[in-house]
Amino acid sequence: MGADIGVIGLAVMGENLILNMASKGFTVAAYNRTTEKVREFIEGRAAGKSIVGAYSLAEFVHQLERPRKVMLMIKAGSAVDAMIAQLVPLLEPGDILIDGGNSHYADTTRRTRELAEKGLLFIGTGVSGGEEGALHGPSIMPGGNPAAWESVKPIFQAIAAKVADGTPCCDWVGPEGAGHFVKMVHNGIEYGDMQMIAEAYSLLRRVAGLSNAECAEVFRQWNQGELDSYLIEITADILGKKDEETGQDLIDLILDAAGQKGTGKWTSVTALDVGAPTNTIAEAVFARLLSALKEERVAASRVFEGPEARLEGSRAAFVEGVRQALYASKICSYAQGYQLMRMAAAEFGWELNYGGIALMWREGCIIRARFLENIKAAYTQTPDLQNLLLDEYFAQTLNSHSKAWRQVVAQAVLHGIWVPAFSSALAYFDGYRTATLPTNLVQAQRDYFGAHTYERTDRPRGQFFHTNWTGHGGTTSSSSYNV
Repeated sequence: MGADIGVIGLAVMGENLILNMASKGFTVAAYNRTTEKVREFIEGRAAGKSIVGAYSLAEFVHQLERPRKVMLMIKAGSAVDAMIAQLVPLLEPGDILIDGGNSHYADTTRRTRELAEKGLLFIGTGVSGGEEGALHGPSIMPGGNPAAWESVKPIFQAIAAKVADGTPCCDWVGPEGAGHFVKMVHNGIEYGDMQMIAEAYSLLRRVAGLSNAECAEVFRQWNQGELDSYLIEITADILGKKDEETGQDLIDLILDAAGQKGTGKWTSVTALDVGAPTNTIAEAVFARLLSALKEERVAASRVFEGPEARLEGSRAAFVEGVRQALYASKICSYAQGYQLMRMAAAEFGWELNYGGIALMWREGCIIRARFLENIKAAYTQTPDLQNLLLDEYFAQTLNSHSKAWRQVVAQAVLHGIWVPAFSSALAYFDGYRTATLPTNLVQAQRDYFGAHTYERTDRPRGQFFHTNWTGHGGTTSSSSYNV
């Protein structure tokens, strides 16, 4: 009897996914380009389990039951194309290739189409949850060729994280690159979440004057309420951790220069491409870029003066205000991510189940949080909901939290505290809730210098006008009017 599925790539995610599959009763073939890694795995963590090693691609493919299911857990980009090129001659029509890495959704769309022409089925799936998630139950977001789904569904849903009622955090997302697109947006939202939590921490430390231990306790308390989430939970753990060598708070010894793998940037670039305003996610990406300029920032800190951060008033009230600001900002960040998915779905002709996506993110993934249940409920009640902010629960929450949110952002500005995510989320909220923005002036300026035309408030949408502003121009207008 052959293996149910094969996995190529024995880095931490690949190994843990294989062990997860084996623990659910599946037989798994394992292959790695460096074959010594296969031997170490088979003789080590995989010993005694329903896992077989392969030391060549031909042997690996031969071990698989048809239709063969091959999952790639390798570095995104050219490495995936190179491995596919080696596998294609060894496979037969109807076999299934799965890319479980952080590939760009456009590459997944291309691969789905190219392999379909060869009679092969392709799935590009987001896998979130890190090494612990991969081992015990990740969030899995598959898309690609829908004909492949029924073959991989039993495996994927068995190994995925489960919500309280046993529903797996895995379902079919959509065609072509939809699965990797949703994973990309997940990662963009993750960037926003992490930056907002860091800003809350900064305000608690620098304005409220809390110690790391006191901040850890605040985050533990917050995790008992509407902010209940994995990232809040681990923040409390991080702030309470001591360095084993020095005995100091470990957080104070970590350099303030954040890295990134690029998915947050992809989210922001794609948002620009489809015209979706994802201010907060973009600011979180820019925040990491600014943090990387460590030496420049240190030099600048010696040149520029700023206000003294000093709390006036109740510390408890300020801490509660930061909590409300964090939750309100988080809502806006997720609303931006969902707005991006909705606009991209229209652009690419996809049908996405937005409530189902919230369910997939409820457990297993990095952004798992209690309030995803509210997002699921919002889209269950109104499947064609234009913007998450318009749901009754979220609208009421923003109305009740906005006063504290504004006060916290104002305090941060007055105290010279850097809060790009909090402030950009508030700017998004204020822009979205404003019926008349000053961009009528922007459009007038465009028409003045470039004859780009404008629409009028006293005429139906879709009718365009041009004014000869100086009296020297003609009546010819530009054809490039874009919203």
